[in-house]
Amino acid sequence: MTSAGNQDADMAQGVAPGTWRFAMAQRAHVVIDAAAYFTVMQDAMLQARQRIHLIGWDFDTRVRLGPGRRWWNRPDRTVQPARLGAFVVWLVNRRRGLQVRVLKWNFGAFKFIFRGSMVLDLIRWWAHPAIDFKFDSAHPLGCSHHQKIVVIDDRFAVCGGIDMTTQRWDTPEHIEEDPRRMGPRRKPYGPWHDITLLVEGDAAASLGELGRMRWSRAGGGEMEPCLPQHESPWPKKLRAEFRDVELGIARTQAAWAGTPEITEIEHLFAEHIRRARRFIYAESQYFASRKVAEALAERLSQPDPPEVVLINPKSADGWLEQTAMDGARVRLLHAIAERDPQNRFRIFIPVTTAGTPIYVHSKLMIVDDEILRIGSANMNNRSMGLDTEADVFIDCARPANDRDEVRSAIRRIRHRLIAEHCGMEPEHIGRLVEKHGSMTAMIEARIDDAEAKKGKRLERFHLRPLSETEKAIADTALLDPERPGELFEPIGHRRGLFRLGSLLRRPK
Repeated sequence: MTSAGNQDADMAQGVAPGTWRFAMAQRAHVVIDAAAYFTVMQDAMLQARQRIHLIGWDFDTRVRLGPGRRWWNRPDRTVQPARLGAFVVWLVNRRRGLQVRVLKWNFGAFKFIFRGSMVLDLIRWWAHPAIDFKFDSAHPLGCSHHQKIVVIDDRFAVCGGIDMTTQRWDTPEHIEEDPRRMGPRRKPYGPWHDITLLVEGDAAASLGELGRMRWSRAGGGEMEPCLPQHESPWPKKLRAEFRDVELGIARTQAAWAGTPEITEIEHLFAEHIRRARRFIYAESQYFASRKVAEALAERLSQPDPPEVVLINPKSADGWLEQTAMDGARVRLLHAIAERDPQNRFRIFIPVTTAGTPIYVHSKLMIVDDEILRIGSANMNNRSMGLDTEADVFIDCARPANDRDEVRSAIRRIRHRLIAEHCGMEPEHIGRLVEKHGSMTAMIEARIDDAEAKKGKRLERFHLRPLSETEKAIADTALLDPERPGELFEPIGHRRGLFRLGSLLRRPK
């Protein structure tokens, strides 16, 4: 058995059903929205010494990471490119010995021919001895490689929901018709909200190990760990929100070619929901997971249930996703309502000042300001059993994190996110939540406030009626199955959205 195979066998056992590994992070920081993320990543990559490993669902070499710069202190007065494709080539030419490894999901590779200059960028990448670009097809048919991880020198890493691709860049202001929000062909796109987590130290090394294993499985061969180094690629101007915290890492992986099925993320969702005492604040691109819905229904049916606030996009992106995810969301919400006698579960939709829906691509959950979780996994079935996912979390129940400053940092992040969606300053959120008694009451009061309606805000999600076709697709989980084998099951054999019947049973 190869070393990667041994690692897989060890990792399959896990620390707990919902966790692969815990590792210390010297520093950690939440980055909200891709404008800040692209700039931070440009700064971090500039400090890379040994290797930059980019792992993603998609990459587009035409995206601008940040401003181009002229390096006057060099004899050749080098110009630093802003575009990802040219920047990577410039960087490896400038720093001898630096390696760049890029791993992207294989589906959609044909789209590159429609991305103009990206084809030329990829030719330059493939021709450069320091750059290696691979497509990841190491998964069952119908599954996807969905992780969004960057590891630099095994000292600095990123795990979250942001891909370095088009139609991601935006600021927390989500300005209506922002002229900077343009695709490579100067085509405007709508406002986009996203989140990722930066880490430094042993936690970054663990994400580096995860990345090397994925690279090997995708056919890239064995990748050695980076040598220990004193210098950190952490951006020098970035002040970390967390210091010396223990980070948990959880994964989803479908069984394939002798590698085991891993459902840590599914277990982790259930565990975190069960632990909620006061509130859950979450953001997700979808709400379509039966397992998540069942965990919420069980917790909400108990005495003294927590408040649950979920930030969702108004509708999924693309007709296929709308058909699968939007219908499932409505069906699940009706089912949960039967188990939520105190009406503690709410979904809200963020919109711009003009009322344009802001697309929510983030994957985040905060529980009681005790747990902060960020990753690539959505609240849909695919993220529980089909697609390759990675989530990271900080849990104050762990002795290393049982500190007031950790809880305070998590609370500030929650307030910052609510403030962004409500068009307010973060320092006002705590006082207003206390005044109204809950996040939901505060948000509802803002929704009904005539003056607040003139700004960026949250709106109530209204259940729409479903057609019989939409109900059938939702009930069979036809386009969002839980496991690879269900992709090709006859519809008549499917267990369906409410397969256990637990969501339909009223609490006694």
